[in-house]
Amino acid sequence: MTNYQPRRALREEDSLPEEDFRNEESGAKQAPSSPATGTSQPAASTGPGGDYLSHRQILVVLGGLMAGMFLAALDQSIVAVALPKITSELGGLDKLSWVVTAYLLTSTAATPLWGKISDLRGRRPSFQAAIVIFLFGSLICGFSPEIADFLGMSGINVMIAGRAVQGLGAGGLMSLALAVIGDVIPPRERGKYQGMFAAVFGVSSVAGPLLGGWFTDQLGWEWIFFINIPIGTVALVVTSFALKLHHVRRPASVDYLGAATIVGSVTCLVLYLSWAGPDEGWGSAIGIGLLVGTLVLAALFILVEAKAKEPILPLELFKHWTFTSNISFAMIMGLGMFGGLIFLPIYLQAVRGFSATHSGLAMLPLVVGIFTTSIGGGQIMSRTGRYKWMPITGALVVGIALFAFSTLQVDTPYYLIALIMFAFGMGLGMTMQVVVTAVQNSVDRRNMGVATASVTFFRSMGGAIGTALLGAILNIRLKHHLNEIVGAAQGGAPRGPIETNDVTAIGALPEPIKSWVLEAFTRSMDDVFLVAVPFMAIAFVIALTMREKPLKERGQHSDSATPRASADADLASMAH
Repeated sequence: MTNYQPRRALREEDSLPEEDFRNEESGAKQAPSSPATGTSQPAASTGPGGDYLSHRQILVVLGGLMAGMFLAALDQSIVAVALPKITSELGGLDKLSWVVTAYLLTSTAATPLWGKISDLRGRRPSFQAAIVIFLFGSLICGFSPEIADFLGMSGINVMIAGRAVQGLGAGGLMSLALAVIGDVIPPRERGKYQGMFAAVFGVSSVAGPLLGGWFTDQLGWEWIFFINIPIGTVALVVTSFALKLHHVRRPASVDYLGAATIVGSVTCLVLYLSWAGPDEGWGSAIGIGLLVGTLVLAALFILVEAKAKEPILPLELFKHWTFTSNISFAMIMGLGMFGGLIFLPIYLQAVRGFSATHSGLAMLPLVVGIFTTSIGGGQIMSRTGRYKWMPITGALVVGIALFAFSTLQVDTPYYLIALIMFAFGMGLGMTMQVVVTAVQNSVDRRNMGVATASVTFFRSMGGAIGTALLGAILNIRLKHHLNEIVGAAQGGAPRGPIETNDVTAIGALPEPIKSWVLEAFTRSMDDVFLVAVPFMAIAFVIALTMREKPLKERGQHSDSATPRASADADLASMAH
């Protein structure tokens, strides 16, 4: 463990003189000398809380963060509505899960790397690099038909590659923003500012489905990616002026081998769930080989992390239940979250016949639910300092909502669907930010970046695995129910293939084929949501076993007199 304790200030400096750095480590209060005069100059203010910033400084920093977070948050909501149209035009419904999974896999792999790199090199340059990579991936996605024609490739494969590049950048946008929050705001006060970030997600969640639907229906789905360019440019400009944090540079290494082994393990599992299992057979040689690869690479990851000088996921953190329980909870909730956000638009467009714009409007109750509990829960958490009730209640509500989704029929009234979506959103709103706060409240300030990134990492990993699993279930059960329904109607096996890959064309199918397909889709979606329910039960049990550590206020620091003592005290506190 390195002897490093960054001083939090509003101004980011490239370095400190070695003498001043030693003084800082030993708790000396003298300020660095001015190189021009040799006199002592006051350092940038760190606010009344000592290491934490003042309210005015926090607002300046948040301006830069919110611009970058809006970019990633908008992409998550704007793409979901357009997925049915994209996959129908470029490659079919069976590729839908890969458009999502490629994004989640690379963001999963990149998230801990961004956290570690930002700890070592600084938050602002890392945050801006993530924005640039995200914009490059957006261009690949937007021009995927043209690139595919030029290279002689399938359009859906280019789209998947572009989404993978987007994921590399997105992995840093969210985790680094949350890490900066941990740097500058005391845990007890984060609930007050949580409403501002809830507003970002609220606006993006409302604007995303509406813009995604409107672009898809009027201008073309390509514009859901092109819109990122002006937003990202604004984010780069804003962060250049607003996001200025003090950082002491230090020589260190980045654990690329650790990132490669963990993403390789998850990729093998996703390939097994989404390709080898459904297409080749769950017990096929290819499938078994991928499962073996999953286990071997996971074991290698543990070995690499145990010996790495700068591990992306320090194994010592996993020895304590506060950290382990929260990231396990985040991983399982990621499965449920993406299960609703990705597959609900398919039901609305394929079964209910909604246009992309209409389905975006129809998703607003879910957004309102997230917005309501994330703000309200944050305020209660700030006033009381208590937060364990939020993941417990959230997991229970999400589980009930998913079970309710599994009872949907072709003709279920929309008002009932809207009520279920609202409840689903309320449950998600109570679980999304509280896990981050709990983890940040439990780790040493020097590990803030990697610990925060770990939450996003495991949530994304759960989403990648969940999307692949649920996507495979949708395709398998759709074939099963279609054969069952058509076979019963025709008195035997279907007399010919029925095309279901183009979900936007189902409404034009002749009767009775249209009714058969709609019923098969509905039953398949019911199966998808029902499979997610047991995972929410596991999340509920984990939430019950979480240990609630009082949230720190201004003037309360985990840092001890020495960095080593600080780390030891922090790890010990996580066990209680």
